[in-house]
Amino acid sequence: MAGAADSALLREYELSDDDFQRIRRLVRERLGIALAQSKRELVYGRLSRRLRALKMRDFASYLKCVEDRNGDELQHFCNAITTNLTSFFRESHHFDFLARLMPALERRNANCRRLRFWSAGCSTGEEAYSIAMVVQQHTCHLRDWNIRVLATDIDTNVLAHARRGHYHADRLEKMDPERVRRWFESTGDERQFVVREELRQLVSFKTLNLIDSWPMKGPIDVIFCRNVVIYFDREIQRQIVARMASLQRIDDHLIVGHSESLLHVSKQYRLVGDTIHRRIDA
Repeated sequence: MAGAADSALLREYELSDDDFQRIRRLVRERLGIALAQSKRELVYGRLSRRLRALKMRDFASYLKCVEDRNGDELQHFCNAITTNLTSFFRESHHFDFLARLMPALERRNANCRRLRFWSAGCSTGEEAYSIAMVVQQHTCHLRDWNIRVLATDIDTNVLAHARRGHYHADRLEKMDPERVRRWFESTGDERQFVVREELRQLVSFKTLNLIDSWPMKGPIDVIFCRNVVIYFDREIQRQIVARMASLQRIDDHLIVGHSESLLHVSKQYRLVGDTIHRRIDA
């Protein structure tokens, strides 16, 4: 205990119990996330950077700024709290499934000549561009089709990164070299690459808080919502998945993360693969 007390004395700011409870309430209200007590150190590390940037002396003053609905700072607060862990073709079996599904989607949508995919919680764009690579590979012959990948996230910083499409070579090293050659080009720095314009035009990046209103309309053929709903409590999970179901037709697909399950969350989907769900008539 003495060690913990000594550590607290060395801190730049004090995060009191009251401050942390205010943070938890704000996170629940604005993001729908149930922030665990165990996240206190993580929250301190992320938000203390905002206090430093704003030259504030304590968390109480900072939280008053956020609670007063300062639009810019509220967005910074949300950006700081949310987690952004991603990579190209992460959980590769999901993209293998998407590739196998593409011929069936083409046949099904032949009359409307329209395909829609959604990366919900897209972070810095790797997931959305991975979807786009698979889609483009299998639809390059569909010249007159309306094909789009929607990519959304609440964090405006990661969305700005995603729109630029710039990635360090380290982010590409686990990808198929042929894919790297096909879809990326050098920026002039041998360690920096940019997504080719042909692929970037397929993806639309938008700011979206999943607990707010959704502007998009269905049907959406395949939704990737991986490692996102796990941060919400059960009731909000049910609401979000029900809204996703309303944007999909029977036999459309919802793909979630490796540690997520729709058991006790939704009866509108049936598990058909490893965290791959098909919309059913329920």
